[in-house]
Amino acid sequence: MDARRRAVAGMLGGAGATLVLSGLRWTWNWMGLVFDTAPTQVVDRVEEVFAPDGFSPATRRVLAAVAHVAYGVGTGAAFGLLRRERGGKGEEAAVGSSLGILAWGAGWASWLPLTGVHSPPWEQQTAKVLLPIIDHAVFGAAWGLIFSVLARDRA
Repeated sequence: MDARRRAVAGMLGGAGATLVLSGLRWTWNWMGLVFDTAPTQVVDRVEEVFAPDGFSPATRRVLAAVAHVAYGVGTGAAFGLLRRERGGKGEEAAVGSSLGILAWGAGWASWLPLTGVHSPPWEQQTAKVLLPIIDHAVFGAAWGLIFSVLARDRA
């Protein structure tokens, strides 16, 4: 499979995995475990830097949703470009989970702290760090399963 097809399959896998992650986050919010997500933290920082008078609640929701989907689709495309060989569904879910955790580590330890969105994970409480790791593992597993279906050889 060429790079373009892998990237497109990765993007579609990222979109689907973002929906799975959104459902997980909604459930955790309903259970009272999660209140503030990375996309809302990014919107908070953008608002602080570019809109000192603040965004309307509707604008905040739209920006957070756009950031969430854009990150998922972009990450999915990158995963697709990285994934040159494919295995069975279990292997794809495992590789996807690993890539998801890698994406979490790269973001949470680099660009998110550098841009002032939040502190790095080693300065946070364990529970606050654990849920995003699980999020990204689930995102990656969902991505791997979707990608494996979309990227299979067509006869």
